[in-house]
Amino acid sequence: MIGRLNHVAIAVPDLEAATATYRDILGAKVSAPQPVPEHGVTVVFVELPNTKIELLHPLGENSPIAGFLAKNASGGIHHVCYEVSDVRAARNQLIAKGARVLGDGEPKIGAHGNPVVFLHPKDFCGTLVELEEIPALVAGSGPDPAQNLNSGRG
Repeated sequence: MIGRLNHVAIAVPDLEAATATYRDILGAKVSAPQPVPEHGVTVVFVELPNTKIELLHPLGENSPIAGFLAKNASGGIHHVCYEVSDVRAARNQLIAKGARVLGDGEPKIGAHGNPVVFLHPKDFCGTLVELEEIPALVAGSGPDPAQNLNSGRG
């Protein structure tokens, strides 16, 4: 069902300082800050050869990241995101197996412009999990990484 690791999201109390750390100390390519009001965050993408890091900072006082930072003042890993070819089908399979989908259960458009759902951390070893539908997988323009998992060639 799940494919590649798409990104690891890190909540940060100071987006400018975190961006500088990844850019200036670690030498990574970073994006400009991008507000994502529908999720209550400002995001900076850190591009790595094999995945991405998302630096998350609260946008507005009702941001879920503000609550996370209230409990973890120095920041920390917020969630991991896996790619799927069909987010609704994945959601339905997981619900049938007893997993809980957060919110109203309907996919929302995420920071990359693709449909996403979040899964309850208590169902996944204490980790908030995001599933992101990747258009290339849907369109068939690339191999579905989940096939490698299923065939044992992963």
